Amino acid sequence: MASAVHAPAERDPVSGRRADLAQAMRALVTRLATATEGSVLLFARESEGGELRLRTAAGVASPDAARTAAEAISQAVREAAAQGSPSRIDGPPALGARGAGGVALVPIADQGRVLAVLAAATPDATAGAAAALIDLAGEALAARLAQAACTEELDTALRTLRENAQAAEDRSDEVLKLSEALFAQDIELLRSNERLGQVEKLKNDFIEKMSRELRTPLNSIIESIIAVLAGENDVLSETAQQCLRRALDDGTAFLRTLQNILDLWRIKQGEMSVEVQDVNFREVVEEAIFSVQDTIGNNPVAIEKHFEEPLPKIRTDLAKINQILFLLLDNAAKFTAQGTIDISARVAGGELICEIRDTGIGICPDDQQFIFDEFFQVDELASTKYRGSGLGLALVRDLLKLVGGSLELQSEVGVGSRFSFRVPVQTLG
Repeated sequence: MASAVHAPAERDPVSGRRADLAQAMRALVTRLATATEGSVLLFARESEGGELRLRTAAGVASPDAARTAAEAISQAVREAAAQGSPSRIDGPPALGARGAGGVALVPIADQGRVLAVLAAATPDATAGAAAALIDLAGEALAARLAQAACTEELDTALRTLRENAQAAEDRSDEVLKLSEALFAQDIELLRSNERLGQVEKLKNDFIEKMSRELRTPLNSIIESIIAVLAGENDVLSETAQQCLRRALDDGTAFLRTLQNILDLWRIKQGEMSVEVQDVNFREVVEEAIFSVQDTIGNNPVAIEKHFEEPLPKIRTDLAKINQILFLLLDNAAKFTAQGTIDISARVAGGELICEIRDTGIGICPDDQQFIFDEFFQVDELASTKYRGSGLGLALVRDLLKLVGGSLELQSEVGVGSRFSFRVPVQTLG
């Protein structure tokens, strides 16, 4: 009768790699002990920062003798690891004649971190071929342990990425619940001014919690995705890379919304200052156009520029002008499915005057008086049909007030919108 053939059980990748590493270390230690006719003990850390412990031994009379010898030289092993340089000590009695020539202690390090210590005992004082073999074994162990440490770091990074993603999702639920409570309190405030203090406290709690509980893990997620995409493209499938890029785009958009909320809060608290510096407005426009390409996507939308010459360099707050222009272009791109977005700019009378026109859906007159309110959406489906949280134009308004500027809106449903802002500037030549 033919016997059944069973496929080997699939092993856990992490456990498998550790088992392979242990087998490789045992094989190398055994070969070194045979070649030098001595005894070899390998001390290694189970984890980064852990204690050096005896991991494997060869050329020793018994396991008890190996443990006894390890205890006898453990202090010298720790000192060799701390110093990071080879040393030599007398052989412990437990090794007998095979250790009569002394023990060479060779720290095994990678990028300044001591991962293990090789203790090689010989019958005679090591010299010539025996010393060379010990050095060669140390180099081989260093390479093998460094590779294992690199693999462990990658596993840890991927595990952290998954954990942070789950943590961010859980925290998002918390913030959503807190947001709903905040909005409910705002509605209550419109009816009665008696609970103003409670609403203000809830707002502050909301901002502080979001800053602490969302921003840190979100940055960690984005950095982890970038690190994986930058360093592991050779081992990731195309589908996996696409999923990571989509996650990166969503995370970046979420982080931008979070930053808008925090900027609004800092302006209201009087914590955002104005920093005047030299500005090349042409470069600001080019950077803003590049930043909104993801919003335009595959839509047939052309961005046109019209600068009235001369357009000199100016002095104003670069970061805020950059943010204002990006938010207005991003708003135009979101609501323009096809057609053009026109940017015109000129400097006159000590002011930078800039207009952004689009051929988008436009804004009806009844909604134009609310369009700069925080969290305002034209209709309840706007937040799902058009990406955004209703904060961009509110932030534009507050940023312009901060730099002493002004904003105007003209719009017609089905025709498009025109946003025009003025900012006082100093001209440079």
